[in-house]
Amino acid sequence: MTLHEHIETGRAPIKAWIRGVLADEKAIQQLRNAALLPIVHHHVAAMPDVHYGIGATVGSVIPTLGAIIPAAVGVDIGCGMMAVRTSLTASDLPDDLKGLRSEIERVVPHGRTDQGGRGDRGAWHDLPARAENAWKHLRGEYEQLIAKHPRLDRGATAQHLGTLGSGNHFVEVCLDEAQRVWVMLHSGSRGVGNRIGTHFIELAKKDMRRHVHNLPDMDLAYFTEGAEHFDDYVFAVDWAQRFARTNRDLMMAAVLGAMQRMPELPKFTHGEVAVNCHHNYVQKEEHFGASVFVTRKGAVRAGLGELGIIPGSMGARSFIVRGKGNPDSFHSCSHGAGRAMSRGEATRRYTVEDHVKATEGVECRKDADVIDETPMAYKDIDAVMAAQQDLVEIVHTLKQVVCVKG
Repeated sequence: MTLHEHIETGRAPIKAWIRGVLADEKAIQQLRNAALLPIVHHHVAAMPDVHYGIGATVGSVIPTLGAIIPAAVGVDIGCGMMAVRTSLTASDLPDDLKGLRSEIERVVPHGRTDQGGRGDRGAWHDLPARAENAWKHLRGEYEQLIAKHPRLDRGATAQHLGTLGSGNHFVEVCLDEAQRVWVMLHSGSRGVGNRIGTHFIELAKKDMRRHVHNLPDMDLAYFTEGAEHFDDYVFAVDWAQRFARTNRDLMMAAVLGAMQRMPELPKFTHGEVAVNCHHNYVQKEEHFGASVFVTRKGAVRAGLGELGIIPGSMGARSFIVRGKGNPDSFHSCSHGAGRAMSRGEATRRYTVEDHVKATEGVECRKDADVIDETPMAYKDIDAVMAAQQDLVEIVHTLKQVVCVKG
């Protein structure tokens, strides 16, 4: 069964899994621009959650020969998902879930205040031992990086290990189809990943101004192997991806530990990490007879038998999936439902009352500052899943009962 649409571009084609799903023309044009680049190998793939992004399209998979496009990786390097199943069931949870939500909010710094300054509630002020120990394994390579790029050494770094951030990042307690309790979370490399991404995107643009004058979009500026900054970017992006994974590990440990200490919950165990997957990253892979850099911006690797996570929204179902290893998608699937509208449009269109109704039954924030994340701002997750049946199979269906947002 082939579900993808074939979009001609004049150079590399686009294969898009968008049947039955809204895909705006601005996003398609961004994909066309990427497909025009001489470094693109074979074709560009678009996932069903595809939407317009800053720099490059969210929900895109771009394979490149001997080159990397920093803006296609983006500034939330290594952003991704993690999920763990516990031995708890729905009947073990208290009727009032406010205490559980408060406990998660207590142990995981979240949000952003004071413009990220010293009073920022989203960063540690006294680094916990677990984060301090994790930083020891990351600090050496970070120091190598800032020795060559001193502009990167500003703002919080270690202080963000084990913290959530804001926007679409979340921690959720969910129930699966058998009423078993899962903990699921979404976050990335925080401030340091943003600094690395922004810095190297600007360096790539400067290099392109000197060497290439016919780029379809300056945001698609790239480094080629052997270029001045290529190796530094590969080193930096690999480090940021490890920082992001460590960040998720620390948050998950904090949440599970807090739940185990809660007197309202019975003693429980939890299995190994079910999934810990990036969805904004680049790595070397083999596809269509070539060794290429595969950049997934808002896409999850879905190789044959590999597990991934596709979340819905604050009020919709999420899915643990198993990849089918579809070569046409470069072994990829969507990273979520995908936005149906901008944050500003969601805020203009919906009210707090709309949001309260859409998140009924979920213990979460129900105030004006999260309207941009309301479920209606996202595509229909069921349509997104239907459009990628040849990419993944559903292993578990999760529905959140608690959602913590920054």
